[in-house]
Amino acid sequence: MCQFENLKMRRILFVGILFLFGTMTEAQVPSPSAAQSEKVWILAGTLHLGNGHVYNNVSIRFDKGIITAIDTSHATKDFPDHVIVLAKHVYPGLIAPNTTIGLNEIDAVRSTRDYNEVGENNANIRSIIAYNADSKVTPTIRSNGILLAQITPSGGSISGNSSIVQLDAWNWEDAAVKTDDALHLNWPRMHVQKGWWTEPGDIEKLQVDKEIKAMDEIFSNAKTYCSSKPELLNLKLEAFREVFSGKKKVYIHTDGAREMISAVQFMQRHGITPVIVGGNESHLITGFLRGNKIAVILIRTHNLPSLPEDDVDLPYKLPKILHDSGVLYCIADVGAWQQRNLPFQVGTAVAFGLTPEQALMAVTKNTAEILGIGKNYGTLEVGKSATLIISEGDILDMKTSKVTRAWIDGRAINLDNSQKQLDKKYKAKYFGE
Repeated sequence: MCQFENLKMRRILFVGILFLFGTMTEAQVPSPSAAQSEKVWILAGTLHLGNGHVYNNVSIRFDKGIITAIDTSHATKDFPDHVIVLAKHVYPGLIAPNTTIGLNEIDAVRSTRDYNEVGENNANIRSIIAYNADSKVTPTIRSNGILLAQITPSGGSISGNSSIVQLDAWNWEDAAVKTDDALHLNWPRMHVQKGWWTEPGDIEKLQVDKEIKAMDEIFSNAKTYCSSKPELLNLKLEAFREVFSGKKKVYIHTDGAREMISAVQFMQRHGITPVIVGGNESHLITGFLRGNKIAVILIRTHNLPSLPEDDVDLPYKLPKILHDSGVLYCIADVGAWQQRNLPFQVGTAVAFGLTPEQALMAVTKNTAEILGIGKNYGTLEVGKSATLIISEGDILDMKTSKVTRAWIDGRAINLDNSQKQLDKKYKAKYFGE
């Protein structure tokens, strides 16, 4: 009886594996596109440059992945060698900072999560080599106009190095736009909680002081290491070499005003100007941030305020507050699959004070400038990369946004994804479409 039950369980397991494999292979990830071979001429109804300017009835041309002209010429006989595309709205490709795209496939399956390493100091960790170019999540995000992303590790005091990728590639080498662009740190929470369920306040403060002291020791040791010619290679300290030379940025993940001030002053003592990631309370210290030229990446503005006394609409108003205060900022979401909603989070800022073009900058020009890729991406300008999208309606409005065409470095991108395939499959079954 026992042998029979074992055999039965093995058969069930085998069938289950076959079913899972069939489910996984049914919906295919579109193959990456080939390099641009034909000149393209888009006749745009509305052209959004991504830098705050918008023009009507303007054409844009690109060849070999580079934008060659933006003008008012619509005479097709003038450029007979171009492929002509008609468009209602043309935008720069959107950029998603601080994401786990390609590092996380299924939240509930640990083996598909590759964004967090064990230990406190992971300065030598490189997210780019873990990037999965075959992720089924990526095409769903690409379909909403997001064409570039900063893939970012998390966990520990020092999480590791992020990299910037374009979202249509065979492997991580092809995807890489800028490798190891920044080192990411998690600043300790300095707010002392009071209550019977917490540690006494003095113990909490001692723990925070201990964590900051440990961080200071790491930076001091790294500075000493990088200022000399060490006989033995230390990968954790070697990762700081480009930080101190100014080639690599430091991103500090924190939300509180007190924490942001402490973190910025800490970095200034080491000769570093950081970028803040989170910044829920950045509205309280706009003068400090502007005066010290600190950029802020706001995380998930579709959220509740961090403090009970705050205005319930504060997260929606933050982009407008920072914009009016002269603080450089952009907007990000969390995780991987959630990035598909990034344009609509940005769109909410329009309802709370920003103009549509100002809001667009929060996922185009501003993001590219903060990430250090503004020379080639973020805006539509002659000489820059032909990374752009066509939408039937407002890209920031979930009701009218419908991305129909996209190009990355001049390559026409396949916008199909597993969700569209399943939609088509079951429409055919139930409605005969």
